[in-house]
Amino acid sequence: MSEEVEAVGWDAIEEQMTRLYGEQKPKHYAAMLPYSLGGNDPLNGISAYEAERPYPHWHFVTFGFSELFDKESEDPEYSGYGFELTFRLARSHGEQEPPAWAINLLQNMARYVFSSGNIFASGHHLDANGPICLGADTQLTALAFTDDPELPAIDTPNGRVEFLQMVGITAEELEAMMTWNTNAFLAASQDVLPYCITDLARDSLLRLPAIQEAVRQGITRDGSKTGMLYVDELGYEPAKNRLLGSAPAVLTIGARQAPVIAKLLRGRLLKGAPLTLTSKKLQVMLEPRPQNESVVNPEFVSIGLTDEAVLELETKLQPKEGEFRLSAAKDLKVQIRKTYIKDQEGNVVETIG
Repeated sequence: MSEEVEAVGWDAIEEQMTRLYGEQKPKHYAAMLPYSLGGNDPLNGISAYEAERPYPHWHFVTFGFSELFDKESEDPEYSGYGFELTFRLARSHGEQEPPAWAINLLQNMARYVFSSGNIFASGHHLDANGPICLGADTQLTALAFTDDPELPAIDTPNGRVEFLQMVGITAEELEAMMTWNTNAFLAASQDVLPYCITDLARDSLLRLPAIQEAVRQGITRDGSKTGMLYVDELGYEPAKNRLLGSAPAVLTIGARQAPVIAKLLRGRLLKGAPLTLTSKKLQVMLEPRPQNESVVNPEFVSIGLTDEAVLELETKLQPKEGEFRLSAAKDLKVQIRKTYIKDQEGNVVETIG
């Protein structure tokens, strides 16, 4: 006779939700077929609770990023990936069932983590490249991750589990978080975005002068926390010496991310910190140095820039196709190429540059 498997990890999560919601029975959505047996949903289940503070919303919590049953991973400190996701979504009057798209979104986040091995942490952000609710008329096209305000990390028999809250944000807010700090931005927005509740109907928080000023002061004071930026297009050709003269090194980037890179240059290099641009095939590290120089390593390219060159590059990086030389770094040419935004079927839906 086989012994019954104890759901010690699952019970630890439910204990925290019971602390918040008492005996409320949540809406629970279980995977029909376990992922390990070929099912499509990586998470064992997702529960949705009806929260009333500070205003009505659904409070989702996942079961499956951490180890719910026996301890299987070799890491004694953390349970599974070390976290579970939560999501707070505004709930309309009389709404009896949580929207299916929110359940699908959480499962999609799990598919990304389970397939790539990349994990989320407080302060991370993710560009969804379109509405977080497909087909919805919403400005929320990206996600931020922060600590759930009511669910501190717990120690379970299988290890530590943190509760990361997923927050729907606009493209404008994503850029502000990238050029400053995700958690600092959300903290500065608590008066207008309490508990970081996602509301598909809301406008960008950067329409508010107080938030704009908080971001401006934060970047000036703190610089940027974004040390690495994934870019769609990235290329580098080293300088060449020819019989009839020398050719400068060429740095190629896509038009879409040119303005973000410009802001990050100020928030990183002018604060004495490097910025690494990374694509599927290449990494380019931009570093503050007393003189302009480039070093090509097997793993990445290092481009050293003086403050003068950084300031000039910042002003010239625009979301427009073209190329330019820097007067402060004559051995470097920058090419900006058009960026083509595609939908899930691969169709071009927007061209930048």
